[in-house]
Amino acid sequence: MKSLVLLLVSVLSALCADAATHARFVPERMDDFAWENDRVAFRVYGPALRSRPEDSGIDCWLKRVSYPIIDKWYEGNTKGVSYHKDHGEGYDPYHVGGSRGCGGTALWADGGMVTSDTYTDWKILEQTPGKTVFELTYQYPAIGGEAPIHEVKRITIVPGQQFFRSDSTFTRNGQPVEGLPVVIGVTTHDGKATPALSPENRWVSCWETMGGSGLGTGVILAPGFPIETKELAMADKDKSHAIILTTTNPQGQVTCYPGYGWEKAGLITTPEAWAKELTAFSKSLQQPAP
Repeated sequence: MKSLVLLLVSVLSALCADAATHARFVPERMDDFAWENDRVAFRVYGPALRSRPEDSGIDCWLKRVSYPIIDKWYEGNTKGVSYHKDHGEGYDPYHVGGSRGCGGTALWADGGMVTSDTYTDWKILEQTPGKTVFELTYQYPAIGGEAPIHEVKRITIVPGQQFFRSDSTFTRNGQPVEGLPVVIGVTTHDGKATPALSPENRWVSCWETMGGSGLGTGVILAPGFPIETKELAMADKDKSHAIILTTTNPQGQVTCYPGYGWEKAGLITTPEAWAKELTAFSKSLQQPAP
């Protein structure tokens, strides 16, 4: 079965070699799931890493080329060419561990975050050069004696944006949970990054220097959801974040837009430029559809 999965992955990767958007399950790297467009790339951790420090946080792969890099970097990694070093296309210096990384979700209970483990299931719904859509399923522990919460995170990525769309649906016993307190976080890397909170523009962000270049990470909350922003500065590793606090709608949903801008890619080169990008994208979400 595993050889069949690897064969199917190889065929899909070949078909998507020139795609502007791309996503795939990566069984050869501990069940990662990765996605990208012409500007940004991300991954999350899968079942093979359950019960490790990594859980449901989102990792940034810092790319500085417009063509796809996911398959090339994973293949190179199996041959000793580490994607943790920049060979001219970018690299992965971003630490996630048990943090929310760039836009990961959590539940908010008793004044703190309750996180899920790695995803349990994945499903690709659409994959074209112009749009890729997939779903990841997460399971939370039971809180306060109630049945566990189940999250299906639908991710949509299109070309030409620093952000992807994330639609999370939270259910309990198969029914949507309205009014559930939800956190969306961006790690400060234990205080190394400078956080910024802009509730009026519906975003939180961080700016830090990584490998000698500036990196802006952030997440925008979609219109229509209540918003509160906070900086969590904590002593424990991977616990410090800039966060958005919100609640689910009657359908049990929360929608947000995580993303990043890397100085070395040339489009976002200062924290001011990153804040401007976040605000402009947030305002574009509030415009009526044509």
